[in-house]
Amino acid sequence: MSSTPNGGLSRRELMKNSGKIAAASALAGAVIPYVHAGESNTIQVALVGCGGRGTGAAANALAVKTGPIKLVAMADVFQERLTACYKSLTDMPTKEVSAGSKDLNPVKQVDVPKERQFLGFDAYKKAMDCLRPGDVVILTTPPAFRWVHFTYAIKKGINVFMEKPITVDGPSTRRMLKLADEADKKNIKVGVGLMCRHCDARHELYDRIKSGQLGDLLLLQAYRQTGPVAFFRSLPKPANISDLMYQVKRFHSFLWASGGAFSDFLIHNIDECCWMKDGWPVQAKGAGGRHFRGKFIDQNFDVYSVEYTFADGAKLLMEGRNIPGCNQEFASYAHGTKGSAIISTVGHTPALCRIYKGRNINHKSDLVWAFPQPEPNPYQLEWEHLTEAIRQNRPYNEVRRGAEASLITAMGRVACHTGQVVTRDQVLNWDHELCPNADKLTMDSPAPLQPGPDGKYPVPQPGITTKREY
Repeated sequence: MSSTPNGGLSRRELMKNSGKIAAASALAGAVIPYVHAGESNTIQVALVGCGGRGTGAAANALAVKTGPIKLVAMADVFQERLTACYKSLTDMPTKEVSAGSKDLNPVKQVDVPKERQFLGFDAYKKAMDCLRPGDVVILTTPPAFRWVHFTYAIKKGINVFMEKPITVDGPSTRRMLKLADEADKKNIKVGVGLMCRHCDARHELYDRIKSGQLGDLLLLQAYRQTGPVAFFRSLPKPANISDLMYQVKRFHSFLWASGGAFSDFLIHNIDECCWMKDGWPVQAKGAGGRHFRGKFIDQNFDVYSVEYTFADGAKLLMEGRNIPGCNQEFASYAHGTKGSAIISTVGHTPALCRIYKGRNINHKSDLVWAFPQPEPNPYQLEWEHLTEAIRQNRPYNEVRRGAEASLITAMGRVACHTGQVVTRDQVLNWDHELCPNADKLTMDSPAPLQPGPDGKYPVPQPGITTKREY
């Protein structure tokens, strides 16, 4: 991800500014029998998916203050991404351990020799096989593979951090909800990368809304309107790469791999608005279109506009756009019978949450409350919360909420792509699974999406294709 035009930072950029990596144990290189959470031991980590998000998540993991932690295995399907990720993480500074003897020397928290760097669609198994029950695997591959990798983590008794969205359609959501139950049965802790839920500013705003400071919420608005984002759009495939590997590499461009630009990026704004409303929409209607496409062959629209409706009739309006020369806005707002609030301002952090007594959020004289600055980094807080739960052996499973947020986001996407009014239950029970064989793909498999004779991929046709997205 690149930085947002309005100053919001991506996880990759936050990683560069996150400071020194936290303390590592002098025993981290040894094979230590699993000790129940709460006792002093090193948590070992495997990274599955070594792109920008994986690199950022691993850096956040290694920076936790809850206790010693160490990266011991990595997996990807692209050698260049694994190599770049490894270099980025090993180039970061380390810091001396503070727990125990003063004679302990600093050690690297990245201990991933060549024999623990794995390539291929089965590399996730090899990386997780390096862990002990109670360790943590980071799942940051394209979302289509999330349920596949999560299934294996549960089998191995490994705690999980998974990037959002965690599902891309109804069938994968149903599968993920069942896996959440299995994770609970095995006492597996799971964090989901909807980091806004770990933001202190948003938490206080939520508490104030619940206490009635805005009255009844009637309208929420969310905007992610930026200039063109390169990885949303794809040019014709080069001859030296297969369709499958091309689509995995450009996963934001293809619905089967990620839910496309809509699901992969608008989910944060949708989720934070639903949080403030303390509920999930029950239906959606929307519109969208492709403009100035030129030679681009991806499946994304350039414009998305969705009206979500909650059970009580309140609305959430979500506006997404990636067109040059247009007004840019990256923010979320809440409007109630007693006032209005800014949920987020420019990107995801800092949120700069505020409450106003009137409808005009530009009038400083109407300001009632603002969260004090600076704000703690939510990308780091979600890791502190997960590892604290692991060490204290507290129940911790964000999968159901992550699956619901992914489903509600997909509901808006389906409404735009089909041109129909769609309900939450309809999408959950949708027959069309975008990638039913994600667990069977190999380096030589045909791609789930095949191009036409002109080299272009099928795109949504609202009003024409109404029972599936393409």
